[in-house]
Amino acid sequence: MASTWISYNELAWTEDWLADPAEYEEEVKVYVELMQSAAAKQPRTLLHLGSGAGGHDTIFKRYFTVTGVDLSLGMLSLARARHPDIEYLEGDMRTLRLGRQFDAVAIPDCIDYMASLEELRQAIHTAAAHLKTGGVLLVVGHPAETFQNNNFAYTGEKDGVHVTVLENNYINPFCPNTYEITLLYLIRQQGRLTTYTEHSVAGLFPQAAWDKVFREAGLIMQRRILGGVYDKYLLGEGEYPLTIFVGQKGGRG
Repeated sequence: MASTWISYNELAWTEDWLADPAEYEEEVKVYVELMQSAAAKQPRTLLHLGSGAGGHDTIFKRYFTVTGVDLSLGMLSLARARHPDIEYLEGDMRTLRLGRQFDAVAIPDCIDYMASLEELRQAIHTAAAHLKTGGVLLVVGHPAETFQNNNFAYTGEKDGVHVTVLENNYINPFCPNTYEITLLYLIRQQGRLTTYTEHSVAGLFPQAAWDKVFREAGLIMQRRILGGVYDKYLLGEGEYPLTIFVGQKGGRG
C-alpha cells in the first residue's frame, strides 16, 4: 500500500529544511475560513487526506480535531513526530474506508497525483463517503484551463546540511489530461554533494470534468482562485494559481 516515491520516503526529512510550518499560516487560514463558511454547521472534526508531513495540520488542529491520512511512510513518520496529538493513518485516498464520518474533509495538497479521471473520481467519492450529510469538502487543484508549464526552486540550510530542490512542471502534448512533475535534489552534507531525481505523472483535467465528478459524488461545490502562495519559489515569468473547490455533501440541511 505504501508509496515508493523517494521524495516522500527516503527524502522526507528534507521537509524540515525546505518548509517552515509557519509558512502555511496565511494559506491554511483561508482554507479554514472557507470550510467554516460553507458548512451547514460549524465543523469540529476534519479528515485530512494526503496529510504529508503535517505542515497544514499545525494550523488545522487549532480549529478541528484532525485525523490525517497519507500513503507515504516517510511523511507519516514526520507528521507523527510533529503532532503526537493527531491520529495519523496509512491509507490510499482512492480506496480508503474508515467506517466513520467527519464534519469536514480536506485535500489541500495532493489531488494532482490522481493521474487519471477514474482515480480522481475514486478520491472524491472517498471524501464524500467520509462526510456527514451537510458536511463540507475542500479540495485544492489545478484545472487545465488555469495551468501552465512552470519551474520552481526551494532551498534551505541548517546543521551543516544544504538542500536545494528544483521542480519542473511540464504539460506533455502527447499525453492528454496529464502533466509531468520532475524533481532534482541537490544535497550537500559537510560539503559533499549527493543528487537524486524523481519523475511523476499527474492528472490535469478540464473544469467540466471536475464539475461532473463532484456532481456524481453528491457534492455541491463552488470555486475560488488563490494566487501568490508559491510566487516566491517560481523561476521566470510563471504563474501558479490555486483553484479551491469548496462545498457541501447534499447541500444545506
